[in-house]
Amino acid sequence: MENAMSEAYQGLLEIDRIIHEPARLLLVTILSAVQEADFLYLLTTTGLTKGNLSSHLTRLEQAEYLVQEKSFVGKTPRTVCRLTPAGQAALASYRQQMGAVIGE
Repeated sequence: MENAMSEAYQGLLEIDRIIHEPARLLLVTILSAVQEADFLYLLTTTGLTKGNLSSHLTRLEQAEYLVQEKSFVGKTPRTVCRLTPAGQAALASYRQQMGAVIGE
């Protein structure tokens, strides 16, 4: 029992720090529940500032966990975000690691 417990805790050292950051975890969780979400929806839902949201989305995109598609609707810019298969897999792995630590 103790060995299994220490293995679970050891797993925390290997946790995906990109997803583990609270704002990014929130974004990935939201995007896992929908097919896509636009910037305004994510801004409203998360309560983040525009700059903070943009920064976290860029970090997730750099990790290839999401894609951002930028376009215009008339003269208004529109950014739509989608979780990639790599992002879905990273979230599933994160949930599994956290579940092992908290005993699920």
